[in-house]
Amino acid sequence: MTIIVFVVFAIIGGALALRPLGQSAPWPVELPDERDDVARAVSSLRDLEFARAAGTIDPADHARLRATLEAGALAATPSGPRRTAPVRTFTVAALLCGAAAVLIVVALPREAGDRAPGATLTGTVPLAGSSLADLESRARAEPRDIPSQLALADAYTQAGRPGDASVVYRAVLGLDRDNVPALNGIAMILDLAGERDGAEVAVDRVLALRPRNADALFLKGLIRYKKEDFRGARAAWSTFFEVGEYHPAVEMVRPLYEEARRRAGP
Repeated sequence: MTIIVFVVFAIIGGALALRPLGQSAPWPVELPDERDDVARAVSSLRDLEFARAAGTIDPADHARLRATLEAGALAATPSGPRRTAPVRTFTVAALLCGAAAVLIVVALPREAGDRAPGATLTGTVPLAGSSLADLESRARAEPRDIPSQLALADAYTQAGRPGDASVVYRAVLGLDRDNVPALNGIAMILDLAGERDGAEVAVDRVLALRPRNADALFLKGLIRYKKEDFRGARAAWSTFFEVGEYHPAVEMVRPLYEEARRRAGP
């Protein structure tokens, strides 16, 4: 839907911006320099006077040609009406494109599952070249910096230290109780520990905030599947496939989804 809105606004803005070019107005041409006209007239008058002095031109023709040359040299070159730049048109086009950009910024996270392609499960961006010790040092130095805390929690998870990761995720939730990456991280750790009820509480909180969050939908379906609620798993994963095209777990979920759909029945 967002892409359609953007294309519509882009077409309208482009049409308004290009509309002045399609109107029937003469293409501007470079006007000759009036000094060139005067110089040519003076040269012609001089040649005309030489012809009169040499007796090679009739006096009546001399008078007629001289009057014509003098009139041409003194006549101002007419210029067509100057059209002002279509400032209003470009302003309207810019406003339409700006509106499309705002719609993309607001709606794209919902349409794409609140997650960029290739992003980590908790939504944090790993710091290139940072060791676990560097991340710990940064987190200690900036205890209220949520991105630093989330990066450390992710590093703990990847290092096989879910207990330490859980502590950091809970600290983040102490700063921001609705932090989606931290809630997803806690849910993942609880599910791996077999505490599915607690994991589902965290996941449901995420889905209340962002109903189309791909990570939460993945975990919701997995928890329902492990609880043998195959209808619930099917429902969660059906939406997950709509928004999680680039999710790293999408290929793992496909066979589980097919089994859940088969076991859920009609």
